[in-house]
Amino acid sequence: MFSGVLNPADIFILFAAVFFLFFIAWLKGRKEESTSDFFLGDRKVPIFIACLSFVATEVSALTITGVPATAYSENWQYLQFFFGSAAAKIFVAFVFIPVFYKYNCTSIYEFLRHRFGPQTQYAGSFLFFIMRLMGSGVRLYAACAAIAWIMGWSLAVTLILFTVVSVIFIAYGGIKAVVWTGAYQACFFYIAGAAVLVYLFIKINPQLPAGLHVAAEAGRLSIFNFSFKMNDPTTFWAGTANAFFIGLAIFGTDQELVQRLLTVRTRGSSQKAILYTIAVSAPILCIYLALGTAIFIFYNRTAIAPPPEAKDIVGHFTANVLPAGLKGLVLAAIILASIDSPLASLSSSFVMDIYKPLINRSASQRHYLIVSRAGVVIFGIILAMIAFACWPIKSVLWFAFQVVSVIGGSILGIFLLGVFTKRKSNLTNVFAMFLSTIILTILLILSKNRENLSVKNEFVQFILQIAWSWYIAIGTFLTFIFAYLLAGIKMGRGGFLQGKPLRGLRSKSSKSLTFGGLRGIVRV
Repeated sequence: MFSGVLNPADIFILFAAVFFLFFIAWLKGRKEESTSDFFLGDRKVPIFIACLSFVATEVSALTITGVPATAYSENWQYLQFFFGSAAAKIFVAFVFIPVFYKYNCTSIYEFLRHRFGPQTQYAGSFLFFIMRLMGSGVRLYAACAAIAWIMGWSLAVTLILFTVVSVIFIAYGGIKAVVWTGAYQACFFYIAGAAVLVYLFIKINPQLPAGLHVAAEAGRLSIFNFSFKMNDPTTFWAGTANAFFIGLAIFGTDQELVQRLLTVRTRGSSQKAILYTIAVSAPILCIYLALGTAIFIFYNRTAIAPPPEAKDIVGHFTANVLPAGLKGLVLAAIILASIDSPLASLSSSFVMDIYKPLINRSASQRHYLIVSRAGVVIFGIILAMIAFACWPIKSVLWFAFQVVSVIGGSILGIFLLGVFTKRKSNLTNVFAMFLSTIILTILLILSKNRENLSVKNEFVQFILQIAWSWYIAIGTFLTFIFAYLLAGIKMGRGGFLQGKPLRGLRSKSSKSLTFGGLRGIVRV
């Protein structure tokens, strides 16, 4: 089963880490009696536990495997994203969290229903499904690929195993199990990263000055890129802007992250939880970037051959270099990160945003709880299929950011419209969101193939050369402007699209159906 890679010490650490994870899930996930308990933990989670769980989700297996691979093959310029990310957390704390608590949201897309109408809520939730399934599929692939490399398993077997484990884990305990085990995972990520970094420092210490010189000459120690090239996604300006808008989209309009912030009792506690994550996440990011550089120096100063692809560097290094004990520690960290999946948030959004308002409005809490657990199973299967399809991707870290950049701005633009304006709109919001997503998807595809296109127009060439890291800012702006301007457009003979709930009332005078203020369009 373990292909001779792990010795008894590694196996003991691995099983102890996973056992303790499930023990916490069992201890904290008992007696789920309602959707409020299953999705919000009855708002009784301590602030610092919510903070650590948020960081564990923010970190994920993509940080453990993707960040060292990026530092190993490129440089430290990924750190530039931290500054924009921190600014986004401050914005979310004081702008988005108050409105979520004002409307007592279980799913944050319920805010869109209160502010605009049901169609906007459905569209926001649907786009979240697409963004989260794609992004989390990449994260699951990154974890399982590293595990498969270390253990000598096939990718398909690894994906099936950890999908089943995640489904059982989350379907049983709900958000309380996710939050408390997330806090445990965050602590484990710190311990594993720091332990390997100390080992590497001891290993390369005699050759460290020469190794750092080689790394510097190879550009591996570059942190800031202050050039103004619009076609370079790694500049400080592009990276910070991208991280700020991605941070707003993920930390403020993504159910998976925000759900953890809604498990504490008050708005003030939720604000403190996300602000604390700035201080907690910075060291862990630096640890895993330093790991990538240290691994680069190690391979450069030894005769051991690195893997052919940089994305496999963590798995290769763990399997072939790390001693007993540390090998099990790293493998346990990757496994714990792969178990922390978005299934709870996907299920909560499905039940609260789609199933309850559209399919079954008046069922019992027990019924909704059963549907929630069934949703965990279904979304787990879909997630595994997406993860398996990610194997041809070379740089999983940047691909995950590209997915969020294309879709996230569409959701973020509507949330900003709802918070900062009094504009009334509903169906036009749906049009604006999907139009923005389609435009950016086409732009991303064309930009990746621009060398094969014969484009002579200079303006079009400039547009195609814009780095993808600007896309989320562009998408946010386009969605906001489209929705704002289209809100006042008359439709048919019956007035304006208004952000009222879908009613389906029959008008006695005109014998027409009225849908949220849209009259005279559907005749009966």
